[in-house]
Amino acid sequence: MVYTDWGTRLIGDGLDNIEWIRVDPGSTYLGSNNRAIIFGAPGPRHEVTIQHSYEISKEAIPHSEALAMCEVSDLSISSESEWQLAYDRGLIREGKDIEVLEDRISSSYWGKVCDGRAFLTKGSSLEICREWVRNKATPRYLPPTASVRKLARMVRRGSRDKNPIAPRLPKSPPTRRILLEEISIIILLGIIPSFLWAHFNASPGYIESGWPGLILGGVILGILSGLFWRPKQPTWWADGSKMFPRR
Repeated sequence: MVYTDWGTRLIGDGLDNIEWIRVDPGSTYLGSNNRAIIFGAPGPRHEVTIQHSYEISKEAIPHSEALAMCEVSDLSISSESEWQLAYDRGLIREGKDIEVLEDRISSSYWGKVCDGRAFLTKGSSLEICREWVRNKATPRYLPPTASVRKLARMVRRGSRDKNPIAPRLPKSPPTRRILLEEISIIILLGIIPSFLWAHFNASPGYIESGWPGLILGGVILGILSGLFWRPKQPTWWADGSKMFPRR
């Protein structure tokens, strides 16, 4: 490789100094099955199966340097799936700060191909990251403009062929099932308690005259419960070239 300027020579030296860790094929799980607004995270939870071996850098480097390396070599920033599989196996440990992954997301994983490649949605606005806290990594979703110190790990893949029949999540969530779930929650956690409160505490005749307000208050209460809790959603598993939900 010929380096034409000082900055590129530094990148070349960095490539030579990378220590690689081999990761064999396997499966991991990404996303959340909790769709509560505060305690949830982008979903659905889903299985990803990587069918090729690859190598991931033992140490993370500054994100800007990683991007520069990608421009002058055949290396890539690690996808979330590749990073998570290495982490699950204990090959990545004792990291620091926030590591940016190759994936970009808008609000969910719907439509993702689950073979290990990066998930890059159109109009995506968030970088999928991992934040190290007490030597444990947790998912973070940050805007590209976030003023934090960003690191990244490089990946060297043994195979670059994309599987044309790789399993893919549906393009959109099961809207009908979620709607029925929401209606049930609003009735059970909002409307029924609202009427029970009126039955035991309100003046006689209040329910007959004030039932529209009780229903409205119950609906609001049921919706607000979504800030903190919603039933766990199914995890999507790969079966051949398709993905199926399982509790």
